[in-house]
Amino acid sequence: MASFRRGFFPQDERMRRTEVLSTGYRVPDRVVTNDELAVVMDTSDEWIRQRSGIVERRWVESGEAGSDLGAAAAEMALDRAGLAARDLDCLIVATLSPDHFFPGTGVFLQRKLGIADIPCLDVRNQCSGFLYGLSVADAWIRVGQYERVLLVGAEVHSTGLHKNDEGRDTAVLFGDGAGAVVLGPIENGSGAAPDRGVLSVHIHADGTHAEKLWVEAPASAYDTLISHEHIDRGLTRPAMQGRDVFKHAVARMPEAVHEALAVHELSLDDIDMLIPHQANLRISQAVQRSLGLSDDRVYNNIQRYGNTTAASIPIALHECVEEGRLSEGDLLCLTAFGSGFTWGSALIRW
Repeated sequence: MASFRRGFFPQDERMRRTEVLSTGYRVPDRVVTNDELAVVMDTSDEWIRQRSGIVERRWVESGEAGSDLGAAAAEMALDRAGLAARDLDCLIVATLSPDHFFPGTGVFLQRKLGIADIPCLDVRNQCSGFLYGLSVADAWIRVGQYERVLLVGAEVHSTGLHKNDEGRDTAVLFGDGAGAVVLGPIENGSGAAPDRGVLSVHIHADGTHAEKLWVEAPASAYDTLISHEHIDRGLTRPAMQGRDVFKHAVARMPEAVHEALAVHELSLDDIDMLIPHQANLRISQAVQRSLGLSDDRVYNNIQRYGNTTAASIPIALHECVEEGRLSEGDLLCLTAFGSGFTWGSALIRW
């Protein structure tokens, strides 16, 4: 029996790869600057910029849900792929901020796209959710289970943030938005560029650090899902041990990049573009330094959107494509780290 590296889907001439057919995105119209936040909490534009690199973020208006943002991003991606929603075989939605406790956001997004009778998978791996979703979609497409998969990362953080002094450490970091990709098969060896598509996806987790970045309640682990005590104690507010998160993020993301490169016997010199999860510009810069990549080979947009968790990579990917930063044959590397802790990487030959 063949021995395969963990997390690596073997590829040969008889197998097909997954291709990114198109991208799309949607961010709310409302722009929230650092100066606006300084009015409602003890912070400043300088303080936020120095610690996170964020200048502004987008927050939804009342009544706008993650599935609304996701539907708009999906419609853009479908239009650019020349497809209709009815052409899809499967829908995957990554989010940490679902529209409702249950059912998952996927079915609400499906309904807004006007389709039914296709599977909807909700992925709850927070900042690494897009990579986890890509891993599943890639496996399904490679084995021929589905031909056209829509993968969406959609988040509405603003309605769950505590916009006061107690919540300022996290409230200043997060933004709302959605990104989408339409994925389909490309036959290996059948085209002018036989090595195009998703080369591999590598995902990891370490639950020993789960409480270092989490929201403790609502929780079925308690006798009451949510109580006044939970609210009074601040358990419904995101809690983060920032130094530990930073330390692990700047170690794990480069590790995941090296892992992916090693599988394909590639080097850092082969990477044409790195898109890291947009958690904090200081984290992205530390990862960039660790990998020794020049500014023109790393894409960051957290300055304008804040941390949109599962949506950050597909939003950045869409903008990267729109700006002409990717050319056919380029090697694209994605990497993420987040709550769980979870992390991972992907290599895509554009």
